[in-house]
Amino acid sequence: MKIVDLLHPAAIAADIEATGKNETLAELTDVMMKVANGLDRDEVIRVLQERERLGSTGIGEGVAIPHGKLKDIKKLLISFGRSRRGVDFDSMDGKPAHLFFLLIAPEESVGIHLKTLARISKLLKNPAVRRRLLDAAGSEEIYRIISEEEEKL
Repeated sequence: MKIVDLLHPAAIAADIEATGKNETLAELTDVMMKVANGLDRDEVIRVLQERERLGSTGIGEGVAIPHGKLKDIKKLLISFGRSRRGVDFDSMDGKPAHLFFLLIAPEESVGIHLKTLARISKLLKNPAVRRRLLDAAGSEEIYRIISEEEEKL
């Protein structure tokens, strides 16, 4: 399953305004809710914050992949956000996060959830891809870059 098969262009925020971790989680949830009907915003944020308490999803190199599971959804949901100024996300390398993929998976799913996390990690491991996403003019260009780069995986 490709990232672009799951990521709706309307669920991309080219310039998130949040400056802290919890605000970022809320803003990414709001972006996701543009395309995911029936989500309970507070429940999504609670699940994400719970996951962050186990350990930061800031994987380093300016990337964070917050994720969680909900029992009342049918399919994996993704949103993307970019912060040019960066957010302190308690990342492993101590650097601010600039690129965020938010994933919410059905509670009973394991395979698709882990495969998607791995695919996103692989995509964002490439410094040239991260640079292109940081330099992109807006959400349409971000979506195009993800699509182009994913073809190379």
